[in-house]
Amino acid sequence: MIPAERPKVPRTPPEPLWREASDVLALTPRLWRIHRTRGAHVVAWNVLRSYGPLPSMRYDPHPEPVGEHRVGVLYAASSLATALAETFQATRLIDTISFGPQLTVWQPIRALRLLDLTGTWALRNQAAHALDAAPRSVGRAWARTIAATWPDLDGLWVASTMTGEANAVLWSPAADALPGAPEFSRPLADPTLYAIIARIAATELAYGVD
Repeated sequence: MIPAERPKVPRTPPEPLWREASDVLALTPRLWRIHRTRGAHVVAWNVLRSYGPLPSMRYDPHPEPVGEHRVGVLYAASSLATALAETFQATRLIDTISFGPQLTVWQPIRALRLLDLTGTWALRNQAAHALDAAPRSVGRAWARTIAATWPDLDGLWVASTMTGEANAVLWSPAADALPGAPEFSRPLADPTLYAIIARIAATELAYGVD
């Protein structure tokens, strides 16, 4: 009898998870975030979202059911192109108007301790690099288990499923690493920034711009 194939990424993470010292990166990257300034659920650029888990997000660490929790999450990209690709992936149209989108760039004030999911950690824990592209509910289950197993982590360092570049997923322990003021913050509709976005959209992303 031929044994059934094991899924590349189990829906339930194995326990216990394990890691080597080299799996945890100490990083102070420049991070890029596009966030809303109008409409419902506006959160400041340097405040972690405590409401969750959201079905549309992959690595929310919040427990079920959806609601306000004592844990938070903040997603940021390592480049403007990735921030744009991730934020507007559903429509591939960069909306610079409707929800008052703002681009904010900053660096953490201390090194972030991030579990590196761009390497072989997932493979060594009975999953695969495909964790980044698994159903989002699976990613959230892994996030909850990782956060519970290692409360010392500030979050995850993951590959964008859109560009392949790195994204940071920051959890509650990272709150004290966010600066009080950013390096840069402008509306996407700012004329100079809009021109940069239009160039990136045309040459790197094949996205439209509104």
